[in-house]
Amino acid sequence: MITKITNKKQYSGIMAAIENLMLKGEANLSQSELNEIGRISTLAESWEDENDPLKPVTIAGMIELKMFENRMKQRELATMLGITTTRLNEVLNGKRKVNMDLAKSYTKN
Repeated sequence: MITKITNKKQYSGIMAAIENLMLKGEANLSQSELNEIGRISTLAESWEDENDPLKPVTIAGMIELKMFENRMKQRELATMLGITTTRLNEVLNGKRKVNMDLAKSYTKN
């Protein structure tokens, strides 16, 4: 039993196991299978946190990721940050730089 993923091959195997269990459908999984999918999903998530090269490296990328994770629309995030939707859109499209006030608002939320 793997307790920590240490390489890409193990990660791929874990992801295949998760896929196979998911194909059965949650309602068709036994309690031990539900426990196993929870355990290996946690292993995969830990691996991704440590090794995922797709993490955003720009402010716009981080903002977009936050919107996706929280299922927010630009309008909702702009309101939360205290800026206009137009300004947020310009930041996301690289037409406007992030100023200190926006950066502070973003990190508070």
